[in-house]
Amino acid sequence: MVKMEKYSLRGRKFTGPIKTSRMARTAIFEIERKTFIPKYERYEKRRTRIKVHIPEGMIVEDDDVVTIQETKPISKTKNFVLVENHTKKIKYENGRIVEQK
Repeated sequence: MVKMEKYSLRGRKFTGPIKTSRMARTAIFEIERKTFIPKYERYEKRRTRIKVHIPEGMIVEDDDVVTIQETKPISKTKNFVLVENHTKKIKYENGRIVEQK
């Protein structure tokens, strides 16, 4: 069994696909939204790219649908941790990786 770190999960929670997972224990999650511009009376697309920490024992590939949740800062740019992988049915719970049926 792998020793897991515990993360204090709090704050915002998002569900969606992983954009890239090429870095070690880090993935990029992208949120797209439309904002209204009053001057032109039109909408424009905007996106936010969030770096997500992948706990040890979790398996993530590009385009996997996951749930991420905010935590205390893990590094300079990482404030989110991967909580659940819906594609592979793996969940992070109380410092452990649990496979769902």
